[in-house]
Formats: sequence, structure tokens, C-alpha cells
Amino acid sequence: MYGIRVVSKAEDSILHTTARVTLRRLIREDRDEFVGLVNASSEFLYPWVYLPRSAAEFDRYYERFDRKTAECMVIGVRETGAIAGSVSVNDIIRGPYQRATVGYNAFAPSAGLGYMSEGLGLILRFAFNDLGLHRLEADIQPGNEASKRLASRVGFRKEGYSPDFIRIEGVWKDHERWAVTAEMSAEPRN
Repeated sequence: MYGIRVVSKAEDSILHTTARVTLRRLIREDRDEFVGLVNASSEFLYPWVYLPRSAAEFDRYYERFDRKTAECMVIGVRETGAIAGSVSVNDIIRGPYQRATVGYNAFAPSAGLGYMSEGLGLILRFAFNDLGLHRLEADIQPGNEASKRLASRVGFRKEGYSPDFIRIEGVWKDHERWAVTAEMSAEPRN
């Protein structure tokens, strides 16, 4: 149209990029793709991650992210715009703590292609530079070897073990606590 580029709402929300991935906030218009990916990835995600499987569940999930205490990001494939995974930054605490917890997942169609490693690297940039946080923590179930490898690859280190830490589907599950600080991260802080 006469040299005017139309920017989609998804493109307009891009925060950081690499050559292969984009990091952007989850938007309402992602609902159908996100829910479709969750359902197509249910065996891959179970028993580690529980995400919205219907439009109504997505709407409730989306409302949690107020940009003050919680943020939700999608990691997109830059070439296609497809969602490869998601990352939530939860329990943002300010004051002397400047910390948050992160939860992350790949979706089955994009798993094992390195998009999550790049995307979590961008999350560190977002958390430490854009949000001004000092520390990120990830609570990982001991049997989730892929998640622990990913956390380690982007700079998290194992700090401890918490028995009966998080209630998941009515059962208290043990978790390992992994963390990274702005000083530990290869990402320079502004």
C-alpha cells in the first residue's frame, strides 16, 4: 500500500530480538495460537507445565499479568512470527529484593531447535535492564532434566532443594531452586 508498512499488534509489542527469535509480551490476539500450541504440546508439557487449554482459561491466565507483579512473554520465531515458547516473570518484588521467579516452556513443534536458549537470554536482558531486577529464580522439578540444562545454559545455577514446595494438581511437589543475578549474567546492565 504505497510503501506504508502495516505493523501488526504482535510486531508492535516486540521488546528484544536475536537473529532467530523475538521476545514480546503476550497479547490477547495470541489466544488461538497459544491455546492450540498448548493442546498440541500436552504430552510434551506434562507433567512439568500447566497452561491454559481453552479460550476461557487463556483469558483468566492473561489477566494475571499486570506488568507490575507479573509479565508474560512469548518467544517467537523471527522468520515466521510463530510462537516457539513462553516465559512468565512472576512474583516481582521491588524494594531491597528486586527479584522475580520465572517459568518457561517450549512448545512441541519448536522444541530442541535452540529458540528457548536464545529467548531466555533475551529474558535476562528484559529482566535486568528493562525491569531493573537484580535476581531471577526458577523452581524446577528434579526430574525435569531438559529444564535444568536450559537454565544452566543461560547462566542460572542450582542453589537448593525445597521438598513439598509447590502444589501441582493436588500433589505437593519437590523443586530445585535455580537462580541468576545481574552480576552473574553475561548480559550487561544499563
